[in-house]
Amino acid sequence: MKIGMILDDTFPPDPRVENEAIELIKEGHEVFLFCLTYGEQKLEEKINGIEVKRYPSTKLIYKLSALAYTIPVYSMIMKKKIVHFLTTYNIEAIHCHDIRVAEAVFWANKKLKLPVVLDMHDNLPDNMKYYPHLQKFPGKYIISPKKWKEKEAVFMEKATKIVSVSQEFVDELIERTQKPEKFLLVPNTVNAAFYNEAVINNEIIDRYRNNFSMLYLGDTNIRRGLLTAIDAIPALKESIPSIKLVIVGSNTTDYILKKRVAELGIEAYVDFQGWQDLKLFPSYILASDICISPLHRSKQHDVAYANKIFQYMSLAKPVLASDAIAQKKLIEKVDSGLIFEDKNIPDFIEKTIELFESEDLRKRLGANGEDFIKNDFNWSVTAKNLITLYNNIN
Repeated sequence: MKIGMILDDTFPPDPRVENEAIELIKEGHEVFLFCLTYGEQKLEEKINGIEVKRYPSTKLIYKLSALAYTIPVYSMIMKKKIVHFLTTYNIEAIHCHDIRVAEAVFWANKKLKLPVVLDMHDNLPDNMKYYPHLQKFPGKYIISPKKWKEKEAVFMEKATKIVSVSQEFVDELIERTQKPEKFLLVPNTVNAAFYNEAVINNEIIDRYRNNFSMLYLGDTNIRRGLLTAIDAIPALKESIPSIKLVIVGSNTTDYILKKRVAELGIEAYVDFQGWQDLKLFPSYILASDICISPLHRSKQHDVAYANKIFQYMSLAKPVLASDAIAQKKLIEKVDSGLIFEDKNIPDFIEKTIELFESEDLRKRLGANGEDFIKNDFNWSVTAKNLITLYNNIN
């Protein structure tokens, strides 16, 4: 089957998109990926068997995407590109990544009537409430998360099947729609190549050799909880003089994090590495002593797993995570880390010191996580639902 994946973003990187596509290709399907380019990439290339087809876009169009369900300009622009993609490559089934582009997809598919799989990466309408540009003028007044929620319900009704990332999120969506037959769980997990084929950068390993390194990977938006870790450093450096908070990732809100570090005078204890190539992630993980996921609790964070926790576990590192429900349940079940109350700085400090003081504890938690990933929760295991879906879709 010719499967057309729709991603209204650049590619790579997007681990979920790539992992899903590769697994479907292994099963004998052809996967064509619609994505965007802002002029820096080839319009067509083959990546790990994926037929990548890039359509030119602009930063203005990207900004209009935030208004997709306020005024339909973005969806109208994307519809034309998607129609070209679907017809040019004789697509037989559509896999739409998230709801921002979903209206354009359903418009483009109106005559073709192809089956549509809606892949809900996260609870986007609820996430939007925390976006910085929605906290101030004009975004606060012209972008409505409520409208996005209403549209989300419409798209779920229209979709042939819906896949999502955690059992908690699937349960919530089933409760809303009362259509359990539509939903499949396809969690974000680690592809075995991440840990089996990692090329280690010794410079990174050596850089933190003399530190007690606490690593954070990924999006650094304020809602991800890094201010909790930063605010804990002044106390932690008294108990752990070699402490180093290593932040590998970025977001437009990074200026807030850096301002707090400067205010606290802890620049020597916090290392902002910015966004790094995915190939370097294993080196940063192996260079760390503990790895953190300090998410603020929210409707989204309570029902979704951060992919970073699986990356941490795959390389046998203990996890220090907030009590956002989905990650708390998983980490406690596996016994792969310690949990602190979200935003609770004294609790974060206490759990960090507990991990620092016991190398045996760190090794045990790390080993439990590694065993879980390699035997029960890697991509080849969790992608089986996706394979079954496309082997039977019509």
